[in-house]
Parts: sequence; structure tokens; C-alpha cells
Amino acid sequence: MTEKYDVVIVGSGLGGLVSAIILAKEGYSVCVLEKNQQFGGNLQTFVRDKTIFDTGVHYIGGLSEGQNLYRYFKYLDILDDITLKKMDEDGFDRITFDNDPKEYKHAQGYENFKKTILNEFPEEEKALDAYIQKMQDTCGFFPLYGLKLGKPYYENTSLFEVRAKEFIDSITENEKLRAVLGGSNLLYAGEGNRTPFYMHALSVNSYIESSYRCVNGGSQITKALLARFREHGGKAFKRHEVVKFETENGLVASVKTANGKTIQGNIFISNVDPKMTLDMIGKNHFRKSYTSRIENIESTIAAFSLYLVLKPNSFKYLNHNYYHFKDYTSIWDVHNYTEESWPEAYMVSMGIKKGGDEYGDNITVMTYMRFEEMEPWINTFNTAANKNERGQTYEEFKAYKAQIIIKELEKKFPNLRESIAAVYSSTPLSYRDYIGCNEGSMYGYVKDANNPLKSFVSPRTKIKNLYFTGQSLNMHGILGVTISGVVTCSEILGGEYLLNKILEASKQEKTS
Repeated sequence: MTEKYDVVIVGSGLGGLVSAIILAKEGYSVCVLEKNQQFGGNLQTFVRDKTIFDTGVHYIGGLSEGQNLYRYFKYLDILDDITLKKMDEDGFDRITFDNDPKEYKHAQGYENFKKTILNEFPEEEKALDAYIQKMQDTCGFFPLYGLKLGKPYYENTSLFEVRAKEFIDSITENEKLRAVLGGSNLLYAGEGNRTPFYMHALSVNSYIESSYRCVNGGSQITKALLARFREHGGKAFKRHEVVKFETENGLVASVKTANGKTIQGNIFISNVDPKMTLDMIGKNHFRKSYTSRIENIESTIAAFSLYLVLKPNSFKYLNHNYYHFKDYTSIWDVHNYTEESWPEAYMVSMGIKKGGDEYGDNITVMTYMRFEEMEPWINTFNTAANKNERGQTYEEFKAYKAQIIIKELEKKFPNLRESIAAVYSSTPLSYRDYIGCNEGSMYGYVKDANNPLKSFVSPRTKIKNLYFTGQSLNMHGILGVTISGVVTCSEILGGEYLLNKILEASKQEKTS
């Protein structure tokens, strides 16, 4: 069977789906191919014991009216289809430490954010003003973050050379305040010696502006995007794993799927990790310098996630997240854990279901795990669409790690154990196999302030009709990846033209 489309998109993560809608709205015939049983990449959810768990999206920022993600979603026309719950305005993220009973709150809205932290650190007004100013100035350098036209941000290299830890340390001598300001660094896998401040600013700023949870999980974003895409004539196929890109005369002509189909196109967008994309095309189609640069970009650390099903009406719903560190003096170093010290930090988030916000029905805990710990099972592969057991030792490893985390959690929630109905977990292999990310990496490629251009991946490739999109492009996260779709489509449609369309969509509301 051979079909032909104007645009073929490989992978249905958020970047692929956003690109698909933008191009379908512009009259292109578009086909999206997904290997899994579920569309959506890191927006996928799964159900255990009638409880919905998110695999990647625990909360979303910038979604209040007029804010950046709100305006992008307005253009994509999905706002009415997403049920949201606003998180605690006076403490959506709470930073906590061993041997300190206090919860240090990040509040929504910069005035509120400042006031709340000032309550705990009354001497530190000057530091907080400097921090907020730097956050806002930094975000202002990224035109699409504020839905503006402007020169590409990568021309401003000094912006990329300031490290997050270094800047935060420079504004205050107070070790605890430093840890509180940097305390949500699991959002972007922050490392002291190299993570740039702009990563911190872009990740954290939109949550300070506004923070929401998706009621019944993040997959409703996928459903809404697919519905809009299909209304514009788009076609999306799951269980269609692309195994090869076929080239002719220096261009991609078609893709081949594992189930024997050939799908032709004029333009191809890969929403798959660029390293994997190059393997599927064949490295001989690119200059050696290009392939070795992509191959040598380091991927961010992977994660171990714990999913707890709670007994009904046993554990109060918490409308905030916790970021917990064992040691407040080393929050930028927790990826260097040892077997004995793991986990040195974790994030706790609760899911919320329709109609039930007095008691929680699940807890998700995320912590770092290096891919090397997966060594014994590295040659196994397991997804819902392609089931294979990894074996007894793997299940024992997961159970052992889960118990270590539960013990840590009991320090914070002493009665937690009696509220647990069931325990599930995922490892870096789960992310590798489902998402196709290099070594199960959480957030794409490492951004390094010491070598800012090293991990820069352009949406254009050396093959004229092949483009990249997704978290490896510029930023991870819902907002970052939505913007990656816009960046990719700007290469095809023209940046000014596309941005004007997006701005028009959010203006219509104000006049109507």
C-alpha cells in the first residue's frame, strides 16, 4: 500500500501534533505516524486500578488568559477541550529539605512570589528583586516565548553563558535561599557546573505566572489536538512504526513502516530524537561533521518514576507539588548520587480526577536515575504495542527501588504506607522504549553554558525536505515543545506569516 501526502510527520509527541495542526490549517495534506498504541509522546497517560497516571505532564504553566501558552493553545483551538485545575496560588511548588520542617513556597504571580519568600527571608528583598528582574529580562530575549518577532535568540551568546547556580549564588549569601530559588531544578535536570540560567528562567517563569493541573491527565491535550487535526483533514495512524526513510536524488521520498507500508510525501518532519532519526535515514546521507556532532550531544539524565494508587478517601488531595532534597547545600549535584545516597532529591505530584478534590487518588514521584543502572536489561524492549517481559530480576530491581522511595516519603507523610493500595513504577527503559529518547533521557539534550552551541539543533537538516521538531530542538516541556512546532513550521511557512496568524487568533477573542 502506498499513500502520498504533502507532509509526513513521524512521531505524535506534542511537537509533531502542533506541527500537524499548523500545516493542516494552512491547507497541506498531512499524515502523522505513531509507533505506540497511544498518541502523544510524553502526554501519554496509563490506567492502573481505574486510576489515571500521567507519564510526563504533571503541571502546566502560562495558561491564564493572555499568557503565552494560553495564546498558543487559543490558536490551536484546544482550550475549550481541556479541563484544568488551578494550583495553590500561595504555594504551587514547595521546596523542602531533610531536617527542616518548613515548606518554602513558590507562589503564583511575581508580587505574591516575592512576598511569600520574603516572609521566610525578610533580609533578602534585594536578592529577590534581582532574581525577578533577571528572570523577566532573560525570558524577554526569547521572542517566541513572548509571541513576538525578533532576531533568533542564539545570536546573543552571552545569554547562554550565565550558569543558573552561579547567578543565584551571586545575588545572596544565604545558602537556604539559594536552595529555595533553585529548588525546582528537577524540571530541567539542573547541574551546577553547566546548566545555563536561561533554562531555569524559561522553565520556572511560566509556572510563576500561573500553574495548572490537567484534570484526568495530560492525554486530554492529545485528544483535543487530534480532534482539531482531523477536522482540518489530517490523518493519524497509531501502531505505524517508521523503520526507514527512503531517499531519492538527495531528498526524502517516503518512509517505510514496520507493518510493510510505504508512505510518500513532499515534506518530512521527524518528531523523533535526532540521533535516532539519523539512524533511520542512514548516516551516509549527511556530512560526517554533522552526524558526529549530533551523535556526540549528551542527553539529559533519565528518571525513575513511582506511581502510587491510593485507597479511597485515605489521603488528602494536595494542590501543590513538593521538590525535596536531602541536603540543601548540594541541590545542583543530586544527579551524582551513589547507590547508598539515592534518591538525593525527588518531586512529588498528585493527580486529580473530575469531581474529587478532597481526597487524592494517586501520587507520582519522580527522581533521577542514570541509564547505566539499566545495563543488565539493556537489550530488552517492552511497550503496550510490542509486549516483551524484561524478566524477574528487573521486577525485583523496580520493587527494591520503589521501597527505598516509599521509605523516604514516609519522612514527609508518616501515614502514607497505610494509604497505598498498589505500587507501580517505570525506569529509564520505559522512557527509551515508549518515547524513543536516547538512553531514556528526560528532557532531550544537555544545554551547557560552557559550550552553548554544542547542543544547538536546527529545525532544518542537511536534507532540504526533512525537518526536526520536539524537545531536542530548543526547549522541553509543554510550552517549549509547542514553540518547537512553531519554529519548525516557521521554516516551511515563514516566521512572520505564521506568528501573525497566531496573534490574530488570540486577538479575535479580545474584540469579540
